[in-house]
Amino acid sequence: MQNRRLLALPLVAGAAALALSGCATSSASGDASGDGTVRIVASTNVYGSIAQEIGGDDVEVTSILDDPSQDPHSFESSAKTQLAVSKADLLIENGGGYDDFMTTLAKASNTTADTINVVELSGLDQGGDAEFNEHVFYDYPTMVKLVADLEQRLTKLDSAHADTFERNAKTLTTKLDDLESQTAAAKEKVDGEEVSYTEPVPGYLFDAMGLDNVTPEAFAEAIEEGDDVPPAALNDTLKLFTGKQVRLLAVNEQTSSPETEQVQKAAEQADIPVVGVTETLPKGEDYVSWQQANIDEITGALAK
Repeated sequence: MQNRRLLALPLVAGAAALALSGCATSSASGDASGDGTVRIVASTNVYGSIAQEIGGDDVEVTSILDDPSQDPHSFESSAKTQLAVSKADLLIENGGGYDDFMTTLAKASNTTADTINVVELSGLDQGGDAEFNEHVFYDYPTMVKLVADLEQRLTKLDSAHADTFERNAKTLTTKLDDLESQTAAAKEKVDGEEVSYTEPVPGYLFDAMGLDNVTPEAFAEAIEEGDDVPPAALNDTLKLFTGKQVRLLAVNEQTSSPETEQVQKAAEQADIPVVGVTETLPKGEDYVSWQQANIDEITGALAK
């Protein structure tokens, strides 16, 4: 499903583009500022965290969406974000229609920096009639691919610190492999258990754990697109909880609507665990600690 609310809101880029029209564009030299620091701009702090962990002190990372209290579907650009993009040596976007504001910012700044499109890197979007879940940051094999790609690109931009990038990438990959091992172990215990979510944010994590999401597609799609939920889809979703048909409900903590509140209330009244998920990192967390908390909360809820 394409998260159109995140990308469809108008960017406040016109004035910013005019203000920055005299700014120098970035190059792929890894030294856009002349101080030897590789500058990376990521669409969200999810990707910013991964880039920082690999680059360490030898990179400067700007995450455009980095406020855990911010609705990630309500982004507006500013002169500050436009300036960061104009000076970047490398851009990281989710892709898949999730953060098209990155393309708008890049065009407005005339940057020549390379862009990592994580959806394209993942290889998960096979086309076809099924709606694609663009929340690939919940897919650990994709994050392993991203780490490898970042290591190669940073080495090309700053070969003097290649050993650091390689060491940091290896350490992070080991941690990601551990997350994969945990989901595989969980699958042996909960494979086939039926669950629900308000939006497909944790879909790839559910799949890795063998969980069967039974949320009516019309409900989740309407919530994700910011549309009115068809009455029949809402009724069918509520029945999952009144009939105690699912083991847990995952709720996107960064968005809310009367329908999601109604569904959450129904789950709580039925004593079905409600698990909160997010699209950006909570304050003080890095990617691995964030996902570890997600795994722990889901497995804990299923153990009840």
